[in-house]
Amino acid sequence: MNADLGRLFSGIGAVLLDFDGPVCSIFAGYPAPQVAAELVDVLRRCGVEVPSDLASEPDPLEVLRRTGTAGDHSVTRAVEDALCAAERRAVMTAEPTPYGREVIVAARQAGMPVAAVSNNSAGAVAAYLAAHRLAERVSLVVGRAYAEPGRMKPNPEPILQAVRSLGELPARCVLIGDSLSDIEGARAAGVAVIGYANRPAKVDVFRLAGADVVVTSMGEIAAALINFTGGH
Repeated sequence: MNADLGRLFSGIGAVLLDFDGPVCSIFAGYPAPQVAAELVDVLRRCGVEVPSDLASEPDPLEVLRRTGTAGDHSVTRAVEDALCAAERRAVMTAEPTPYGREVIVAARQAGMPVAAVSNNSAGAVAAYLAAHRLAERVSLVVGRAYAEPGRMKPNPEPILQAVRSLGELPARCVLIGDSLSDIEGARAAGVAVIGYANRPAKVDVFRLAGADVVVTSMGEIAAALINFTGGH
């Protein structure tokens, strides 16, 4: 049992979960670089001259982010629509993260509401949760703001939206995330943050970025929540 997690959960009233990483690998069966390349094709069909570094960008969310900074809202909407459709297809072959489900179940058994706060589209997240019989256990889904990629994490806005909707104070919420954008967004929102380092290289990076606790398995979090429930 991770003592740091036990101490953390003693002051927590709600659990916020990033989706891609802590809950599942959304692009496991429909690879992210393929989706990114399809979004680049959308840009070209819109008449955008695509720089070489963007043409080879493997992260579809980064393609959307960079499209948004270019300032043509109709092009951003076209890329957004293509990404939403791709994400809806991707969740059909998404791979559940080991112990991701157990974390959600254990949090609810501990009396904590669970919200998904994702840079993926809310429709895709909701479709995954429904397909995996988790929809009733997740109180709220806050997805990517439509065609406004500047509002994605690390912008704290979606995290604070979840906090407000759950009726909790930021200091009594914890976000579990697997990226720097999660940790930076949580810090800015004033919520605690657990860094899920699903690759060894992330451990030190997350610690330096200010994660309250860093784990290498969602099982550590599930065990802490189960232990917390047993002690209360």
